[in-house]
Amino acid sequence: MSTTKDLTTARVYTARPITLARSLGFGVLDFMGGGWNTIVGGLMLYFFTTYGGVSVGESATILFVARIVDAVASLLIGPATDNFYRTRLGRRFGRRHFFLLVGVPALLVVFPLLWVSGGGFWYYLVVYLAVEIVMAFILIPWETLPTEMTDDYTQRTKLSSTRMFLSATGTFVVFFVPAMVKETGNPHAFTITGTIFAVLFGAAVLTTYLTTWERELTPELVAELDARPRLTAREAVATTLRDFGSTFRNASFRKHLTIYLFSFTGKDVYASALTFFTVYAVTIPDGEQMGFILQTLSIVGLPVTVVAGFLMVRKGPRFLWATSYSLILLSLVATGAIYLLRPGAVVVLLVVVNVVYQAGRALLEFTPWNVFPFIPDVDRVMTGKDRAGIYAAVMTFGRKSTGALATLLVGWLLELGGFVSPGSDGEPVAQTAGALHTVVLVTVLAPAVLILVAFVVSRLFRLDAASHAVLRAEIDRLEAGGAKADAAPEARAVAEQLTGRPYDELWPAEGADAKAAVLV
Repeated sequence: MSTTKDLTTARVYTARPITLARSLGFGVLDFMGGGWNTIVGGLMLYFFTTYGGVSVGESATILFVARIVDAVASLLIGPATDNFYRTRLGRRFGRRHFFLLVGVPALLVVFPLLWVSGGGFWYYLVVYLAVEIVMAFILIPWETLPTEMTDDYTQRTKLSSTRMFLSATGTFVVFFVPAMVKETGNPHAFTITGTIFAVLFGAAVLTTYLTTWERELTPELVAELDARPRLTAREAVATTLRDFGSTFRNASFRKHLTIYLFSFTGKDVYASALTFFTVYAVTIPDGEQMGFILQTLSIVGLPVTVVAGFLMVRKGPRFLWATSYSLILLSLVATGAIYLLRPGAVVVLLVVVNVVYQAGRALLEFTPWNVFPFIPDVDRVMTGKDRAGIYAAVMTFGRKSTGALATLLVGWLLELGGFVSPGSDGEPVAQTAGALHTVVLVTVLAPAVLILVAFVVSRLFRLDAASHAVLRAEIDRLEAGGAKADAAPEARAVAEQLTGRPYDELWPAEGADAKAAVLV
């Protein structure tokens, strides 16, 4: 095995100043991440139903089954990156970065295959599952990088703010490109679109690989990593499930995950249903194109994300969440009113309403992933361990599972309400009044309920710049050998508030078995 000195000289383990260029290098991968999640939430159900030759219920089933299988597979990816340092490839390319590198060619091969028209149920199920697994191999290790690259709250916020700016760009592009390509009248418009996406996404992943780094392999970190037992596949699964369960002892994480899953599922439901709303529920010429155009208003998220970066530091996440959810709920009420009242200038009103919605959505997506890099620090004061990969895996598993449920909910509700899928020509067909009402309820009421739950829980969240600074100082003191008995009252109170555990149960005592400390 290479020596610690050999390992720490590797480029991927060498820390550098976090400049704007390096922040962009890190964040550009979320051009793909944000873009892909927008494709899944806002485009795939409509594409499969209208151009894939499958019913709305079958389309929802494809997205549900593939995402659930992929979510289960994702259980192993985060912990695998935590332990990949032990391999020669992990030591050479980085325990997180190796997965980014192999993801590039895989992405270029499988992604365009998803956009072939008329593939049918089984074709889309297999290809979509392959794409989801490739995405997981890239996104899970990447999500741990802010924790790897710096301990500083402001620097992590800088990385995450840049990330969300580029994520908003990806959200815009994934609707702008198909809208423009379809304007050409090319019968292979979606296949061309998929190829363009594959090249752009692959370039983004490679850029991130070349411009980011991982935590320095100090003797202490190497000793911690080497102390982890080598496990069989069965033991690895059991340990992973046990570690997953242990993350829910972290009170801040429980609240954060609830906020994240309910709010993102709400915006997924809205995005999945919006094009159905413009095509069927309101009378708009070329409703499909209008649905895509309304989604491209996500460009509003770019300046909103810039402002949100400053507000995250000055006001904290609770302020951003409150602003986000208020804007979204207002726009959902307005959307329902447009359907019920049928005013003139429907197109103009929908544009105005969706500008408001997209501003709220940008804040919704920005805030959780700016909070996430600090969650592993709450765990660290509980366990004394670096488990960022496990938390990233839980986040991804939860996101994929609830995202799958959101799409399944939309598809099955539409089918239950009597919605009839278009024929092979993709032309909309007449729907019953019941089917139209169902489209509206799915577009407006379902996301509103989910957003309200997230709003309530967000008022209980207490991890921000001030509390993190106190927590981080306490972690540094304990890592330097400080006694738990010497903890300052403020540090003790903040640690208990953020973890939800008595201070005496935090930070493994000297000589205690670390594994036992995690599982208590």
